[in-house]
Amino acid sequence: MELTLRPLLPGDEESAVRWGADEEFCLAIDWPTGLPAAHIRQHWQGLLTLTPPELLRHGIELDGVLVGYTDLAHFTEHSAEFGIAIGERELWGQRLGLRAGQLTLAHAFTELGLKTVTAEAHAPNLRSRALMLRLGFTEIGFGGLEDYQGQEVQVVRFVLHRENFSL
Repeated sequence: MELTLRPLLPGDEESAVRWGADEEFCLAIDWPTGLPAAHIRQHWQGLLTLTPPELLRHGIELDGVLVGYTDLAHFTEHSAEFGIAIGERELWGQRLGLRAGQLTLAHAFTELGLKTVTAEAHAPNLRSRALMLRLGFTEIGFGGLEDYQGQEVQVVRFVLHRENFSL
């Protein structure tokens, strides 16, 4: 299986529409459930025009099929915030997030020259928190409260410095 990152392309919104129809995915990634397909399409088509410092989103492709995405957002001169989603739920637990995360972080620290990448995860999202630790992030404490799956929960903050990153 070949996993690669690539820029978003016209037509990728159809994958996002499919993911948006999966309530379990939406709850896990904190997307609103029941969004109309037209709304998802419009949002994703708008993402094609965004550039850093707004958002750098890459599609995660597995054997030529879009299966998720990674984000670098909230850019400063030397840092950005990392995010990731595997949209195809049947692929969860197969380490695709780890590999895609490693590729995104390598891009952030080499091509983009960032010194620090941060991340956040909702405290009850143990899968996301474990991924951050496997990627080399260090948990640095709690942020504020956010709504997650209908509950107010704490946000866990993470940081990864370039000198601590390795593939």
